[in-house]
Amino acid sequence: MSTNDTNERILYKELSYKLTGIFFGVHNKLGRFLSERQYSDEVEKRLKLGGIEYKREFEIPGDIKGNRVDFLIENKMIADIKAKRIITRDDYYQMLRYLKVGKLKLGLIVNFRNTYLKPKRIAN
Repeated sequence: MSTNDTNERILYKELSYKLTGIFFGVHNKLGRFLSERQYSDEVEKRLKLGGIEYKREFEIPGDIKGNRVDFLIENKMIADIKAKRIITRDDYYQMLRYLKVGKLKLGLIVNFRNTYLKPKRIAN
């Protein structure tokens, strides 16, 4: 497989790149030990500044109620903001549930508590 084949298969490459830049900027500004709400507030400010369409704390429509995502980005992908010691299997399964209910292809789990930010890409 060539590099071009790999690049063409990356879901929402440009949007993911912009979001990753936003997340790193937030992490650099705020550090590691704030609450999810504080990180989400800063992410929201930067999404607005970047002209990126989003819905915050949005309940995904569907047969199953109660699936509320932190951010639905451009009606294409989900960003789930975390501020916890470790990302668990339950966090991963939660994202998969969101993606299936919303019929979406990509979600990002971003844990701001980590020393080094490593957004996790979850594909449906």
